[in-house]
Amino acid sequence: MGDSGYRSVTNHPTVVRLYRFVVVGASAALVQSAVLWLLVELGGLNYLVAATIAIELTIILQFVANNAWTFQHASYSDRSDYLVGLLRTNVVRGSAIPIQLALLWAFVNWAGLVYLLANGFAIFISGLYRYYLDSRWTWQIA
Repeated sequence: MGDSGYRSVTNHPTVVRLYRFVVVGASAALVQSAVLWLLVELGGLNYLVAATIAIELTIILQFVANNAWTFQHASYSDRSDYLVGLLRTNVVRGSAIPIQLALLWAFVNWAGLVYLLANGFAIFISGLYRYYLDSRWTWQIA
């Protein structure tokens, strides 16, 4: 594949959106991991309770970033639409919380990983599910 073929693939809207979604998600994963660590190590919370709180915080942060950058061409701009989009992403991502927590638990208890590393794997796997549903339902991209 020549240079023009590579550019046509890398500039394809789906590839650009997926790249941006991954960048936003990776940034949010760092924030989520930091909040998780703070709540467990300094706050004394159980890692699953702390993960739930950290996840909800990053759901909101990711919606703001994805609405402004990843899905900017389909972004919600007026207040009522913005709230509808935030509600939709909460449903999508909220449905992913049990998946992520189950994976986190399994990686810690069955694979013996430390909770922060396990959380990273759980974020990645549940992220595939979240991208598919967010792009199709939250921002209604076919």
